[in-house]
Amino acid sequence: MRHGVKTNNLGRKIGHRVALFKNLSIALIMHKRINTTLAKAKNLRVQLEPLVTKSKDNTQHSRRTVFSYLQNNDAVSELFDTIGPKVADRPGGYLRIIKTGFRKGDGAETALIEFVDFNEVYSSKPASATGKKKVRRGRAKATAAAPATENESASAEETAAEETAE
Repeated sequence: MRHGVKTNNLGRKIGHRVALFKNLSIALIMHKRINTTLAKAKNLRVQLEPLVTKSKDNTQHSRRTVFSYLQNNDAVSELFDTIGPKVADRPGGYLRIIKTGFRKGDGAETALIEFVDFNEVYSSKPASATGKKKVRRGRAKATAAAPATENESASAEETAAEETAE
């Protein structure tokens, strides 16, 4: 019976699973996005989000706690110096999982897992969309042509007025 079982073992022993998620965590911290299977991505999110929360509090104790899990100085520095300050105002949900289809070889469902605040594609679209309104091409040509016709009609009225004055 599966009473009290809260983790997906992914068909691995404990040592293999710990090493797998340590390596996935380091790769995600260093590269900000990775491709993996959906099951690994979901487990990685559960294990990595508490570490990102600890990185918001840049103290020696929290650095040592995160290092005891990652055991990689470069990843800990990247997490505390780059990622922590950027997600400081976010209350949680630091990672995004996007399903990318099925792997060709074995049909496993793959996913892209990435940090939410480090994706320029999603963050740049709303900024450009709110700053500028789209104008239809037909309307733009009509407004450009309208002042030209007013100027022509005004010059035609002036010439007509000059002719009547003479």
